[in-house]
Amino acid sequence: MRFTKMQGAGNDYIYVNGFQENIKNPERLAIELSDRHFGVGSDGLVIILPSKRCDFKMRMFNPDGSEAEMCGNASRCIGKYVYDKGLTDKKEITLETKAGIKKLKFTVTKNKVKNVCVDMGEPIISPSLIPVSKIGDSIIGEPFSVGDEQYKITCISMGNPHTVIFLESFDNIDLHQTGYSIEHHPLFPQRTNVEFAIIESKNNIWMRVWERGTGETLACGTGACATLVAAVLNGFAERKAVLHLLGGDLLIEWNDLDNHIYMTGDAITVFEGETVDRF
Repeated sequence: MRFTKMQGAGNDYIYVNGFQENIKNPERLAIELSDRHFGVGSDGLVIILPSKRCDFKMRMFNPDGSEAEMCGNASRCIGKYVYDKGLTDKKEITLETKAGIKKLKFTVTKNKVKNVCVDMGEPIISPSLIPVSKIGDSIIGEPFSVGDEQYKITCISMGNPHTVIFLESFDNIDLHQTGYSIEHHPLFPQRTNVEFAIIESKNNIWMRVWERGTGETLACGTGACATLVAAVLNGFAERKAVLHLLGGDLLIEWNDLDNHIYMTGDAITVFEGETVDRF
């Protein structure tokens, strides 16, 4: 089986051409290939497939084998993959995901995709739709206890659930313990991604992310979108800002005309390879 390792803002996945490869057990394949010691090493597995509704379809699986709704960084890399490999000559495509249809627009330099802008759709703030097991219209800056610590959380869905916490500093938080505890908290019936953010200015936000089913990663596209929305709803930021993640920067805009979130960032091919038959 041929594969391509790609990353966007340091969020790295293994990409497989589902037009050519027949993946019988993607859950097990994701677990084995994502292992950074005994496999290829990645934040998960992405399979690019034909679609009856769109130009392409994506399925993505976390390193623990669970299937995720979508990933913004991964969707950008899919755009680069399909254009650079000649699967399309369009510079704007539609992508079917479990979180709905996403529109991708490419910036092409010397016949290769450099940046991709993804229309991430509208943010969801209704707790029942995120989902969060709490009655009300929204969860914005509400007190939340985990262990002996108290935080204020804002819950957003970008097709997958996110819980955003604003901090003064990253120094005094055990991100791994806190992220894991919040991810598995009974308040979140489908678990949750967790974003920890520091507001530098109205247009600059630093963040770290704990991804559901993965752990801490260098970046999360949907998480960056959710963080901007949370910052705006709390009055901390303007509707267009640069989100600074461990793996790089993403430009996020919450358009006030169509209520859609637009994410722009890089997409980079790292290497290509071939697995052995045991997978």
